[in-house]
Amino acid sequence: MKYWGETLAVAQRILIELLRRRRSLIFWSIFPVSVLLLNGFIVAERAQLSMAQAFEYAAPTTVVGAALFFSCLGGSVATVVSEREQQTLKRLFISPLSGISYFLGIFVAHSCIGIGQTLLIYTIAAFWQAKFQGSILLGGIIILLSIISYVGVGFVLGTQFARRTEDVNALVAAFGVPLLILGGAFVPSFVFPKTLLNLAKFNPVYHMIQAFLQVSDEGKNFADIEFHFWFLYAFAIVMVGAGWLCYRRMLSVERRL
Repeated sequence: MKYWGETLAVAQRILIELLRRRRSLIFWSIFPVSVLLLNGFIVAERAQLSMAQAFEYAAPTTVVGAALFFSCLGGSVATVVSEREQQTLKRLFISPLSGISYFLGIFVAHSCIGIGQTLLIYTIAAFWQAKFQGSILLGGIIILLSIISYVGVGFVLGTQFARRTEDVNALVAAFGVPLLILGGAFVPSFVFPKTLLNLAKFNPVYHMIQAFLQVSDEGKNFADIEFHFWFLYAFAIVMVGAGWLCYRRMLSVERRL
């Protein structure tokens, strides 16, 4: 109960701050919707598919490659950096807040945003008669593991490499955009040369997109995506552990400042 209460307190505080800055929430809605529409119309035209088929393909890649990436990874980096700049971390020193609770609080807050973006994208895709073809439960688990992974990476980047707000965009661009491209978020992975395709198999974003795309668009079951699922599962666990260690290191550094 202690961890649960601390987690909810951190998540509530972050969400309240985000709600006060409505402009960020509006932009986080506009961006994935724009990407979805662009991807859908391009796929429909170039692949000669119906609008329903095009949006069934575009929706999962947009969720993982645009919505969750920028809100969960970029958002968690921005959250940690703003905590430092506003001296919130200094006040945490006199509280019994644990690193796991702080990480989970950020995870819960950005999960709410990510789930909202997912629902928004699929609502718009449904306007063109696109359907979620596979198991909703399995798709939800993949979304959950993707959020954990993104928040974990963002937490590590934010605690170890970012000191000021200006660092956020540079970090997201330097680390994130190449991973998105190599993961197949903007260019379908089936057009990759063999060398890049072999390299992509070490990229967690590739496994997120492939797992969710195959479940959502192709109706595949767990056995069909087992390799992608277990890779993503292991990566998410590693990110939780790395996030806790980075939190402890960040507190040690902040105490000396």
